Amino acid sequence: MDNAYESSAMETGKELYAANLTISCAESCTGGLLTSTLTDVPGSSSYVIGSVVSYSNDVKMRVLHVSEETLAAYGAVSEETAREMAEGVRRLMGTDIGISITGIAGPDGGSAEKPVGLVYIAAANSVQTLVKKNIFFGTRIENKCAAVEKALAMIRDVIRSSSR
Repeated sequence: MDNAYESSAMETGKELYAANLTISCAESCTGGLLTSTLTDVPGSSSYVIGSVVSYSNDVKMRVLHVSEETLAAYGAVSEETAREMAEGVRRLMGTDIGISITGIAGPDGGSAEKPVGLVYIAAANSVQTLVKKNIFFGTRIENKCAAVEKALAMIRDVIRSSSR
């Protein structure tokens, strides 16, 4: 783990632990990298409950309960799908926070409407679900790492907003 990742993951872990909150992840384009990063922190078993790598639409529907209608209307890479993934994993795992990442890491798979580097990240708690659209301009690995960094920041934002 490099120092920026380590620092961000440690800070997120400390905040989850201090707030006594649990988290679960639903990942598509990051393939489990967010969960791996969260669990690189010693003691993370007290707040990381589980994750689902939902690379296929079938897993998004069967496991996370993303609706077929959402996928047909908006696609796997959309605000709507990210929202349903975060809410679905939160319900499935019974956690305080559910976080999801869905996007196009590259180098191919993009289109004019949905370019390579387009990533939606959603964070759900019992009160609300926040979704952020991101566009990254790196290699496949750089885009995955950038998405994880943004997700860690979103988790901290959710923790801080729920402690007010």
